[in-house]
Amino acid sequence: MPPRSDLGAGSGGLRVADPARPAGHTGLRPVPALLGAAERHLRVGTPDELRYAVTRSHLDDGRCVGWYGPAAPGWRVAIDAERATAEVPPALAARFGPADFWARWTRAESLCKLAEVPVAAWWRRHGLAVPPHTRAVWRTLRLADLVVTVAFAP
Repeated sequence: MPPRSDLGAGSGGLRVADPARPAGHTGLRPVPALLGAAERHLRVGTPDELRYAVTRSHLDDGRCVGWYGPAAPGWRVAIDAERATAEVPPALAARFGPADFWARWTRAESLCKLAEVPVAAWWRRHGLAVPPHTRAVWRTLRLADLVVTVAFAP
């Protein structure tokens, strides 16, 4: 059975959908490899430098993180990034707890993007947790001074 953890829990693993649950006609084949090699497909720069990225995440310090991985037919990709040392806003820390906050935040943001759901609606339904039976797969990793989640959904 594939690993089922995300890096937000500090495990260093990769969250992959249950192979017993169909992921559509495309299957998971290219996605775990892309997630496993995510560091090779992420770039940090200015928004202008990363204008050709497949998808991007803008940081509060003006930088941008871009995904330059190959296509995974039948899958959509989203990323979210935050500075690992950024202070957690007190209201969010009180609501969701400060432990592994940026890992949980970037994961929820990436899944929101894939689901096309506003983050405030996601919070009401799921907090920063992953909903049961999600078909999305993701990896959360450290990239220099950043916490980045890359997520795919069929």
